[in-house]
Amino acid sequence: MENRLRVLRAERNWSQGDLAAALDVSRQSVNAIETGRYDPSLPLAFKIAETFGLAIEDVFTSPSKEN
Repeated sequence: MENRLRVLRAERNWSQGDLAAALDVSRQSVNAIETGRYDPSLPLAFKIAETFGLAIEDVFTSPSKEN
């Protein structure tokens, strides 16, 4: 699953640690999601989207979905 997490975080000048604290996960988890090594659970994906004030579709996209 592709995501815009790194871009969204950078726009707000948040470190991975800042986002991790807001989500109550480890910094390593944020890094793994950003780099595509880990797909978050659905509840975590919704929490991420809510943290940025966006719809889940604005943060995550399926790699098989054509734009």
